[in-house]
Amino acid sequence: MKKEQKCIYEGLITESLPNGMFRVRRLDNEDLVLGYISGKIRCRFIRILPGDKVKIEISSYDSTRGRIIYRFQNKDSKD
Repeated sequence: MKKEQKCIYEGLITESLPNGMFRVRRLDNEDLVLGYISGKIRCRFIRILPGDKVKIEISSYDSTRGRIIYRFQNKDSKD
């Protein structure tokens, strides 16, 4: 059985929601996606705030939901 193909996009966090959910605006076509934090980000206590640039993995079955897999370093922060 073949695994489904996931597409990885870059996005910008626009809104923080409860339980590790975020509204993410994709940078390539301005779509809004409901994103949740992946397990590794949750375990390492990486803080994601509105305005952060992230990588989001979106399934080919549902293009309105995705998993946040990486947060890009901001140039002005020292984290």
